[in-house]
Amino acid sequence: MALVLDIPKTARAAVLNAKGEEYSFLSSHPVPQPESLKPGECLVKIECSGVCHSDLHIKHGQQPWTFRAKLPLIGGHEGIGTVVAIGQHTHAPQVKVGDRVGLKWIADVCGHCDMCRQAHEQSSLNCIACRSSKAHGFTVDGSFQEYVVSYVNYVTPIPEGLDSITAAPLLCGGLTIYRAMKEAGAKAGDWVAIAGAGGGLGHLGVQFAVAMGLRVIAIDTGEAKRKLCTELGAEAWVDFRTTENLVQAVVSIADNLGPHAAVLTVGEARPFNDAILYLRNTGTLVSVGLPHSQTNPEIPLIMIIAKTITIKGTMTGNREDMAEALALAARGKVKLNCDVRKLEQLNDVMNELDKGDVAGRIVLKM
Repeated sequence: MALVLDIPKTARAAVLNAKGEEYSFLSSHPVPQPESLKPGECLVKIECSGVCHSDLHIKHGQQPWTFRAKLPLIGGHEGIGTVVAIGQHTHAPQVKVGDRVGLKWIADVCGHCDMCRQAHEQSSLNCIACRSSKAHGFTVDGSFQEYVVSYVNYVTPIPEGLDSITAAPLLCGGLTIYRAMKEAGAKAGDWVAIAGAGGGLGHLGVQFAVAMGLRVIAIDTGEAKRKLCTELGAEAWVDFRTTENLVQAVVSIADNLGPHAAVLTVGEARPFNDAILYLRNTGTLVSVGLPHSQTNPEIPLIMIIAKTITIKGTMTGNREDMAEALALAARGKVKLNCDVRKLEQLNDVMNELDKGDVAGRIVLKM
C-alpha cells in the first residue's frame, strides 16, 4: 500500500498553454491520487515556489533549447513542499511521507549514462543516451501548482531551521551560482568579479563568494543594487552604466592586475568581452547567464592565448552541490533578498523579470 496523507481531488495551478502566451490560472486542476503514482514517484504539496529566468525563457520559447518544453505546461522548478504520498512498490526511498523537500530544475536522471556516472548529472539532460532525464517545469510539470508529482530519489531534503521562503530560490538560482563559484576555482583571498551581482543569481553569488573567503567586485547598475551588494559583503562596486572605463576600473580595484575569476550571470556579449580584458593572467571566466536570444561575443583570441584565460560554461549543479549550498544557508551564510507574491501574480512577475526590474528573487506563496 502507498503511504498517504489527505489529498484533494483538485487544486490550483498555473498553466502555460502555448509559448508566448500568459499563464492561465485554474482553481480546480486535477490532483494525481496515490494509487496513480508509479514506483519511485512521490506527490508533493507545494508551500512556495521561486520564479527563475529560465521560466521566462520557456514562456517566450525563443531559445533553441526550449523546443523540448512540453505543452500545456505547468512551469516552476524551485518548489518547497511536503511529501504527501509515495508510489506503491517504491524501493528504499530516501524520503518519507511528511518530509519537507525541494524540487529542483532536474527532476530525475537515469544514473547510468556517461555524464551521470561522472557526477555530471546536471549535463545529462543534453545527453541523448539519458532518456529518463526529466526537468521540472520543462519536460514534466513543475511547482506553479499546489500538488506536484516528483521522484523520491531526486527531491532534496530541506535542513531544519532553514525557512521555505529562503530555501526555494536556492534550488535553482542558488544551486546554479554556487556551482559557478566552485567552477571558478578561486581560493580564499582571491578577487572575483560578478557581473549582474544585484540580480537573483548575482546577489546569492556575492554571499557564496564571501562565505568561501573570496573578495568580491560587484558589477551591476543602480543605487538599489549597489546598496544590496555592499550590504551582502562585496568589497567594491562598479556601475556598468556610469563607469567611463569599466575594464580599467575593475583591474585597478584588484591590485592593478585584475580579478582571478569572473562569474557572469547575464547572457550578453559586453560582460563577456569585458571579462576577457580585465581578468588577470591565468584567470578563469565562468559564464552561467542564459541569453534572451543568440548572442555573439567578440572573443579576442589573442588575449585568451596571451593571458592563458580559461573559459567555462555551467548551467546548474548536482545533488552534492545542492546539499553544500543548503548547508551554508542553514548556517546563516546566505540570506535571500526576496519579494513574496501570490501564485495568481505570476504573469506580473514574469513581466517584471522581462524588464529587468527585479532586485533579488521573487517567491510565490501558495
